[in-house]
Amino acid sequence: MYDLIASNKRRSIFLLIGFALILVVVGVAVGAVLGNPVFSVTVALIIAGTMSIVSYWKSDTIALTVSRAKPADEIEYKRLHNLVEGLCIASGLPKPRLYVIDDPAPNAFATGRNPKHAAVAVTSGLLEKLDRVELEGVLAHELSHIRNYDILVATLAVTLVGTIALLTDIAIRMMWWNGGRVSRQNDRQNTSNPLAFVGFALLIIAPLVARMMQATISRRRETLADVSACQITRYPPGLISALEKLQADSTVTHSASMATAHMWIEQPLSGVNDEGRLAGFHKLFNTHPPLSERIALLREM
Repeated sequence: MYDLIASNKRRSIFLLIGFALILVVVGVAVGAVLGNPVFSVTVALIIAGTMSIVSYWKSDTIALTVSRAKPADEIEYKRLHNLVEGLCIASGLPKPRLYVIDDPAPNAFATGRNPKHAAVAVTSGLLEKLDRVELEGVLAHELSHIRNYDILVATLAVTLVGTIALLTDIAIRMMWWNGGRVSRQNDRQNTSNPLAFVGFALLIIAPLVARMMQATISRRRETLADVSACQITRYPPGLISALEKLQADSTVTHSASMATAHMWIEQPLSGVNDEGRLAGFHKLFNTHPPLSERIALLREM
């Protein structure tokens, strides 16, 4: 477990560096297309540095705000607070901030930069559809993410993936908006410059690479969090029953987005697990292993 925590801390650094490099590549691509590489790379470096700092200190707030999470009142959500307090005593963790999201789909996620600055958000659907033992299993899963420092990596990815997607979208839009304003001479130069074609290709590829990096962050860690949760509760059937209910429920989590999909306990968006000719391609972007595999693994414990 301690090796896993150390590995997650190292991966957090690699994640920051990786996304910063992608941002620089986007800057180079914009410069190649628009004909001003020095300016574009400088701007990309500034944005990469700024977003890395913001991601570390404020990405949990961003994730909670994007998900429309509200603080869980201790009186109204007494059962939730009691369960988390008991699990924190059992796991030796400080109690995280608790939030509730008004969404009928049963789901939950943890966020923050370390156990002392962490939060757990659950949907109203999760509180309504799970009994006490099942809810305890889900909360133990989220606390495992906190204990294993998964939350730092996952939370950093929220703002960094979103930044890359936003910058590439703005860059492509600027190309079209400025298309009629540049001179014919510059048009001929950009058209004859092979770097312009490479830059345009990079603008298209960069968000896809960022999404695949985001997906790889979560898949293995979800399985590890399941196992860790059972170590905390010492009752695997509770989490198994919860995952079976999540598997049977087809409600889409409307509070989730592509940027936060990897944080939830189950794949929150529809269409990602579609089968067919492109099933193999879709799996590259799956942020979670199939629930059936996770359930089968827990049954072997």
